[in-house]
Amino acid sequence: MTKPVFPRFPASLLPALRLLLLVSCILLLASCTLAPSPPSPETVRLPMGYVANVQFAPWYVAVERGYFAAEGFEVEFDYSWETDGVRLVGAGEIPFAVASGDQVLLARAQGLPVVTVVNWYRRFPIGVAALAESGIREPADLVGRRVGIPETFGASYIGWRALAAAAGLPEEEIQLEVIGYTQVANLVEGRVDAAVVYANNEPIQLEQAGYAVVLLPVADYAPLVSNGLITNETMLEEHPERVRAFVRAFLRGLADTLADPEAAFEICRKYVEGLDENEAVQRAVLEATLDYWRGEPLGGFDPDAWERTAQVMKEAELLTNPVDVEGAFTNEYLP
Repeated sequence: MTKPVFPRFPASLLPALRLLLLVSCILLLASCTLAPSPPSPETVRLPMGYVANVQFAPWYVAVERGYFAAEGFEVEFDYSWETDGVRLVGAGEIPFAVASGDQVLLARAQGLPVVTVVNWYRRFPIGVAALAESGIREPADLVGRRVGIPETFGASYIGWRALAAAAGLPEEEIQLEVIGYTQVANLVEGRVDAAVVYANNEPIQLEQAGYAVVLLPVADYAPLVSNGLITNETMLEEHPERVRAFVRAFLRGLADTLADPEAAFEICRKYVEGLDENEAVQRAVLEATLDYWRGEPLGGFDPDAWERTAQVMKEAELLTNPVDVEGAFTNEYLP
């Protein structure tokens, strides 16, 4: 058998060859020990149900401070109709949306498997406002008066019906007028004696304009469910950790906003147009809204509020189909 012949290198090249072999081994070892590239973030289109506003500050803070990114999400805010977001989540086309408790109950009554997983507004933000000069000081003073309301459905109407029922008001003796979202103008011009408002919005505008205002918050008379983050039953069953991660990121933004509203307001400048032109009002709106978010545990639900909301909707004939109220919410995905 012929012996193999190995190439012979001049002795002068041996140090260079040894160095080349050593470098090759180091590079090979490094390639085996490098950490894998992090996965691409999951892009989430989040329907908000309203135009960009300082009341969305916790969401903006969570994005700007990287809390969603740290959990693997890239959030795109979508200011489309609330009902569109509920429908898309119920159909499984998107994983999350911001929606009110009444919309969740209506959706579940229609067979959509939506579930609220974190409570954003701990107090229902609807109330009845009147100028102090009207003499209105308590719900009983609304009897025989003209009360403006934006519409006869949704949170404003549910809030009105809850207040009327809790205070025992004879609604047939109150002139309820649909005025759209023109409560400030209607009150100032005397076309109505009182108006159903968002307690953290229109009264602030009136006060900033120099008017003395009396506010009757619905939350002082009846506990109702307001806005929260919704997902669907499939997400809860198949991707519970993703739900927990999204909730965790939002609650970090909410906690930061409550702790430092001034910093949160500055972050809002990037997302909300016109803050410089109306800064005093918008700062006051954000400050007034903080009390509607606070609660322990942060993001938790009161089951009684859900039952009360469902009962009010049934009495107002807004909820005509049976609905499993307990299935509409969960506290299991809080940190």
